[in-house]
Amino acid sequence: MEILQGKSVFGGIAIGKICVYQKEEQQVKRSKVDDVDKEIQRFREAKDLAITQLGQLYDKAVKEVGESSAAIFEIHQMMLEDLDYVESIENIIKTQSVNAEFAVAETSDNFQMIFASMDDEYMRGRAADVKDVSERLLTILHGNHKDALHTAEPVIIAADDLAPSETVQLDKEKVLAFVTIHGSTNSHTAILAKTMNIPALIGVDIDLKAVDGKMAVVDGYEGRIYIEPDEGVLAEKQAKLQEDIEKRNLLQTLKGRENVTLDGQKIMLYANIGDIKDLGMVMQNDAGGIGLFRSEFIYLDKETFPTEEEQFKVYKTVAETMAGKRVIIRTLDIGADKQADYFNLGKEDNPAMGYRAIRICLTQPEIFKTQLRAIFRASAYGKIAIMYPMITSVEEVLKIKEIVAEVKEELTFQKIAFGEVEQGIMIETPAAVMISDLLAKEVDFFSIGTNDLTQYTLAIDRQNDKLDDFYNPHHKAVLRMIAKVVENSHKEGIWTGICGELGADPELTKLFLAMGVDELSVSPGRILGLRKIILETNMENCREEILAQYL
Repeated sequence: MEILQGKSVFGGIAIGKICVYQKEEQQVKRSKVDDVDKEIQRFREAKDLAITQLGQLYDKAVKEVGESSAAIFEIHQMMLEDLDYVESIENIIKTQSVNAEFAVAETSDNFQMIFASMDDEYMRGRAADVKDVSERLLTILHGNHKDALHTAEPVIIAADDLAPSETVQLDKEKVLAFVTIHGSTNSHTAILAKTMNIPALIGVDIDLKAVDGKMAVVDGYEGRIYIEPDEGVLAEKQAKLQEDIEKRNLLQTLKGRENVTLDGQKIMLYANIGDIKDLGMVMQNDAGGIGLFRSEFIYLDKETFPTEEEQFKVYKTVAETMAGKRVIIRTLDIGADKQADYFNLGKEDNPAMGYRAIRICLTQPEIFKTQLRAIFRASAYGKIAIMYPMITSVEEVLKIKEIVAEVKEELTFQKIAFGEVEQGIMIETPAAVMISDLLAKEVDFFSIGTNDLTQYTLAIDRQNDKLDDFYNPHHKAVLRMIAKVVENSHKEGIWTGICGELGADPELTKLFLAMGVDELSVSPGRILGLRKIILETNMENCREEILAQYL
């Protein structure tokens, strides 16, 4: 048995086999081959296996997301059978006597360049498909037949690190826990783990090559992973896992209860999600609505800009599923640690304070308007609200209103239906806090993003694991800012919620009730636990005492 220590980003117990996540980037070297026919046969076998894999993915996707969304796998199958593509690869192998990997990479680059230079938007989009199918071929040719993103059984995912663009592709039903060598306690891997209600460890000095396929136990309470645990440890952790399951089952008895304290104070409990696949967890945990739909994951999951129609279908599905409950969609929040290559954002010395979120939307309004049109169209099918991230001035809000007015005017002219849409902003910069009295006059609600607010207030990069010991979200400066925002919003008759990680912190639930916070939006798995605290709390005689203790 090997015991490794790391930092826990979410508690809980997971027992299962380790699956090492393989990065998709392929290092291709050109090498001479003596037997050209044998190399061509090697390519053909890889192509056949890739087509089989894509067929399996199509069948799986049809069940999970429907035929229209699964169609991409059929397109990729057809591309692998395209004569121009196949003949180019085989011709390079024959004429240059080179390895199949080099021929695939060379053909991929050539075809991507050809498609990207075409005038037709549909054909330009095929460049990303060529890259995708070529990477699948290269993975197989390199001998890695296992698809790290789709496993036959639930597994513990181990990796060097995981970017948002990688975590969004994971089949969440097959992930028991995350274990990474790098990353921070405030990374998006950590946020995903909390959304999924599964244990996660970072900073684990684990030999990825040596542990793949081995049985392990992840203890998110202790911050440890036990590789090939002995019988005693396994029995102890299985008992703890059963205890956790029983606690979760007990919380299920709170479903259907109103979120109201013993002295009658009400608060809304909403869910944070990043994917329509999370809707099952939202319903299971009885969320009153969705307080944060991270729309950027629609962009991170693609190789090119999602169309208005693609976005509309996602937002419409969420709105219809929530059946009249409020769904708050955060507009595009790309940048900083959430990168999509096709945005061509470029390298920045300080990306957390750089070209991101609303700054991209206001300087590239064609991207922004496409998203807004999709959201407003979907609002005809449910109760949708919009919130805008990274606001620092009233001028930004006024500019947003101008663009929104243009979108609504276009839709009206085109006789496209849309509903009444509340518009709010995220308070996640000290600037927004300090002018929250002015901002409250321009919007319908505030949602406080405590992750970034803490980062900017304390001047700490939350992605830097060296600063974890200095990152203190309970800092009085942060808590006083939250109190100030709530006070200013109520003066103008609008409501304020918290959608950052602090909203799920049970140590602060009573403080937020004392402040008068109107809504907490948290990972679906945390809702019933917070409801239990709220139902057992009486604020009547302790409000001032709690405020004095923290502020």
